[in-house]
Amino acid sequence: MSTILITGATSGLGRYVAFELVRSGHTVLAHGRDPGRTGSLVEELRAEGAAEGFVADLASLAQVRELGARVAEAHPGLDVLINNAGVGAGSPGSGREVSADGHELRLAVNYLAPVALTRALLPTLPARIVNVGSVGQEPVDFDDIEFTRGYNGFAAYCRSKFALAAHTFALAEELADTGIAVNVLHPATFMDTAMVREGGVAPWSTVADGAPGVLAQATEDLGTGRFFDGTNPARAHEATYDKEVQKRLASITDQLIAP
Repeated sequence: MSTILITGATSGLGRYVAFELVRSGHTVLAHGRDPGRTGSLVEELRAEGAAEGFVADLASLAQVRELGARVAEAHPGLDVLINNAGVGAGSPGSGREVSADGHELRLAVNYLAPVALTRALLPTLPARIVNVGSVGQEPVDFDDIEFTRGYNGFAAYCRSKFALAAHTFALAEELADTGIAVNVLHPATFMDTAMVREGGVAPWSTVADGAPGVLAQATEDLGTGRFFDGTNPARAHEATYDKEVQKRLASITDQLIAP
């Protein structure tokens, strides 16, 4: 059985997946932002199996790096990292928000945090890195990566998921000889989560609909450098496969997440 870290485990898809994994005999390292909710979740998980909680605000890169260091020290044999935590489009009409480091919030939590956490945990050589993305993808504007002009929450979300997909494919190539698999998936469309409801969208699906894709990525050998729609192989936005786009993104990302 595997030791699996899942970010954003206190609600929605993350919570559902955490229980499915623990009930299957895996050790779940459950990350949450709120200490109380994380503690309650771990108590519930421990009634079913082995679990441990880790608290960090992924809108702070310092806390992301600290989370990685704590997990690496406590579990040097980490098997799977599931980058699940995310911020949605925001409530209708809400404006641009920034992270603790001053980065546009969706870029920070949905993209920079997974990249920084993955880097912090790579020395533990996890067998699999699962990035929870979306079919909603829109090319980033390299001249305005922080989306300071003409801001739109849904577009910001789609840009962050585009970046995550492009990063996934570049990282998979970089890790090709290590045996570490890195994939990105769209779990399900407009699941019944707080993120979706906040966006004013009537849910189309349940978190149970989104779970099989994530569980398959975490527990099965499905190759590397791939995009999945649920459990089905699919194609991300064509520009995410562009090597020049990947290089430019990597360069700007290094600047944005530098301590």
